[in-house]
Amino acid sequence: MIDDAKKLGFKEIVKKHAPQGIFVGVVVMLLVVWSIFLEVEIRPSQRMLDLVAGDKAEGPTPVEELTGEVLAEKVVPEAGYTVRLKWGETGKKLVESGAIDLAKYQKNYSDKAGAELMSYLTEDKAEGITINRENAYFWVNTLWALGLAQKSKVLDEGIMGTEYKAELGNFASTAGWTLGAKKGVSLYSSAEIIALSDGEQEMVDKIAQVIYRPCCGNPTSFPDCNHGMAILGLIELMVAQGFGEEEIYQAALAFNSYWFTQTYMDLAYYFETRENVAWSQVDPKRVLAAEFSSASGYQAIKKQIEDVPGLPSSGGSCGA
Repeated sequence: MIDDAKKLGFKEIVKKHAPQGIFVGVVVMLLVVWSIFLEVEIRPSQRMLDLVAGDKAEGPTPVEELTGEVLAEKVVPEAGYTVRLKWGETGKKLVESGAIDLAKYQKNYSDKAGAELMSYLTEDKAEGITINRENAYFWVNTLWALGLAQKSKVLDEGIMGTEYKAELGNFASTAGWTLGAKKGVSLYSSAEIIALSDGEQEMVDKIAQVIYRPCCGNPTSFPDCNHGMAILGLIELMVAQGFGEEEIYQAALAFNSYWFTQTYMDLAYYFETRENVAWSQVDPKRVLAAEFSSASGYQAIKKQIEDVPGLPSSGGSCGA
C-alpha cells in the first residue's frame, strides 16, 4: 500500500481501496496513513467534523438591528397602551368641578380625533383608557386636571402643600393650567373626583415618591409640572380601582414613554445594548426611578450611549 501511495495520488488510493459503500472509518484510516507517509499535518475543518458527527454547524444568534422604527414599536407601539380601568364619570366630574372648561377643550381639540375624545368628558365611559401617539397630548392634559383637582394627601401634606404652600401659584402645574373654568391654584386639591380611603391615599403617596419624569429632577410626590400631576391622577385612578403596584408602575412607564418618546427610546436602547435586557422585560419601577427617569439620571445614561441614529428629537412640553 505504501508503494501504491508513491505511485498513485490520494484519489486513486481511495478509489482502489475504498469502493463505494465502504464505511467512513476506512477513509479516515487512509487519511492518517497518507499524512504519516508524506509528513503532512491534516487538520479537518470544523465543518467536516460537524458533518462526520451528523450535526449541522450553527452560526451566532442574529441580533435585531435597533433602528428608530424598531425602537418606536417597542416603546410607543402604534396600537397604543390600554389601562383597563373604569373611567366612568371621571371626566364629567372634572367638568362639574371647574377643573376642565368644556368650551376650551372643544376649541383645543377641534379635529375629528379630538371630537371623539370629548366623550370622555361628557359620557359615562365603562371602558378603560388608551394612550397612543395621536392622543398623548389629550391624556396628559386630562390627567393633569385630575391630579390637580383631586383631594390628595400628596398635595396637602407633601412638599408643595407644606414647604411651598405660599408659593403654589408659581409652579407650572398650577399657574400653567389654562384649560379649566377656574385658576389652577384654586383647583389645587379641591374636589373629591375619586373616592380614596386613608389607606389608598397612603398607597398613592408611596408610589408617587418613586416615579420620576425626565423634564425635571422631582418625583411625582412633588408634582410641580403637568407630567407630575398627570401621573398622580393616573396613580389615584388605578389605586382606587384595586390595581397592584406592579401594574401601576407599568402603566406609568407607558404613559411617560408617550410623553417623552425620545427619552424612553434612548433608555430602551441602553437596556438592550448595555444590559442585554429587552424593553418588554425591564423592571418598570427601576426605569421610573431617579437613576433613569429624572432629568439628571437620563442625561447620565445619554452620555453612555450618545446619539442613537434614527431616533426622533422630541420631548414633552410642560404647558397646556
